Amino acid sequence: MKVYTVADIQALEPCSNHDPLIYVDITWSGTVIDILKCTQVNSVSRFWVVYRLLDDKTLRLFAVACARRALTSVVNPDIRSIEACNIAEKYANGEATKKELMAATHTTYAAYVAYAAYAAANRAAYVAYAAAGATTAAAAYAERQWQVECLINMLK
Repeated sequence: MKVYTVADIQALEPCSNHDPLIYVDITWSGTVIDILKCTQVNSVSRFWVVYRLLDDKTLRLFAVACARRALTSVVNPDIRSIEACNIAEKYANGEATKKELMAATHTTYAAYVAYAAYAAANRAAYVAYAAAGATTAAAAYAERQWQVECLINMLK
């Protein structure tokens, strides 16, 4: 696995919030996994760097893993969303065409619009959903930790 230096990360032209020298010494170096494990750096900055270093296939497969995880929190996920994950995974692995991927994307968007219309029509469900969003800080932290571990496992 390639080893990156602070200079390599700075060459990506991070904004001041993602500048590695805020967090690590100029002599730091490590792999993408080391970057993900660098807990003195906030997770947003770690992912900012990692997203720019990984290849498209890995990023697509990671996105599919995150989407599948999100679908587990939906009581009755729309089959179109599940199928879109399957097509996206196949596309990342070279087993589906871009046309198939785009068709799955459009179908999933239709499922999302249908769900949003349902939620807006069902005020009680919408309010409950909004209330759940008020407790997102802890959930967001836990989810980011899961994402870090998921990506590390994918890269091993």
